[in-house]
Amino acid sequence: MANPAPGWVKKPEHRVDLYPDTKHVKVMFGGKVVADTTAALRCEETGHGPVYYIPARDMVLGLMKKTEHTTYCPFKGTASYWTIEADGKSSENAIWGYEMPYDETAKLAGHFAFYTNRVDSFEVT
Repeated sequence: MANPAPGWVKKPEHRVDLYPDTKHVKVMFGGKVVADTTAALRCEETGHGPVYYIPARDMVLGLMKKTEHTTYCPFKGTASYWTIEADGKSSENAIWGYEMPYDETAKLAGHFAFYTNRVDSFEVT
């Protein structure tokens, strides 16, 4: 692999599993549907509850504004963040994604996740 994640060197027992998921995931903010998909990736990671990553094609990207905030995960890579703005409302750094994830989680590229407490509703049905 050209870009392996360094995290497993120290913690080989750690799991980051990505599963295609056909559940309906819908996100609302400022009275608008900002994401709506049946093609999410469900990430199940050691020590965390499941996180749904939504493909860019199923999001209203025009409501997102990239910020300078980043975080780092030794298993997935550097996460970039976006603020969502709709109908005069704003939620800073409510969305994150891995633009250049490590090889082991390469499927995350082109997908975004939401802090469920920073949007009006986050439904998985």
